[in-house]
Amino acid sequence: MYILYDLLFNEYFMAPAIAWIVAQVIKNIIDSKRCGFNKEKLGESGGMPSSHAATVVALIAITGANLGTGSFEFAIAFFFGFITLYDARRVRFEAQRHGRALNNLNEEREEEGKQPLDIKRFKEKMGHTMPELVAGGVVGIICAAVVYYLPI
Repeated sequence: MYILYDLLFNEYFMAPAIAWIVAQVIKNIIDSKRCGFNKEKLGESGGMPSSHAATVVALIAITGANLGTGSFEFAIAFFFGFITLYDARRVRFEAQRHGRALNNLNEEREEEGKQPLDIKRFKEKMGHTMPELVAGGVVGIICAAVVYYLPI
């Protein structure tokens, strides 16, 4: 029972957790308005705002606010966040492009009457654009500020 209590009153846990939830809710509202609600999209990656960015920026912000930017913990949070954001923008964005190219190749092969390369379609939305990352970062900062200033 103490574990749950400790987590609920741990700013370093709550700020990123709330930021992730808020980003996912906003993302699903935006997606639902665009193309209707789809429960399969609830756990998918990619989209506006980035829950990756919201989560790690909230962790960085709450760590900096509580321990200062000169702390060992802030340095860890900062570089963890940098790697996560780099991966969300660059690595996963490239995987997204590869998936789109392979799907196009499969479609061309099917149109030509050839055996497709793979039975199922590859994901085409995995990475984030810069506006998605920035929006996620703003969500993270706001959530960290709310948690920091909450009287607990």
